[in-house]
Amino acid sequence: MWLLLVGAIGLETVATLSMKASEGFTKKAWIAPVVLGYVCAFALLGVVLGQGMPVGVAYGIWAASGVALTAILGRVIFRDPLTWVMAAGVVLIIGGVLVVELGAQAAY
Repeated sequence: MWLLLVGAIGLETVATLSMKASEGFTKKAWIAPVVLGYVCAFALLGVVLGQGMPVGVAYGIWAASGVALTAILGRVIFRDPLTWVMAAGVVLIIGGVLVVELGAQAAY
């Protein structure tokens, strides 16, 4: 289940970065990775939810991890800005994901 969630996060990140690379869909070669990445990411997320992971946990981890990973890779690949304040936000996102997961485990 967790491996599928990691796959969903990775595919969503690839799709988002591909959208940036498409430059407003003017570079047509990037349209397929955008569409396939999002479709496959949502499909994997659906499988994860179908296997019983609570939606708050799955979506929270998926969304937060996607934001953090996209911000970091956007900096590396596209030289997008990543200030210290933004980096602190990424650290807070990671901390928030850990707190959500700990809270979910305590509920069982």
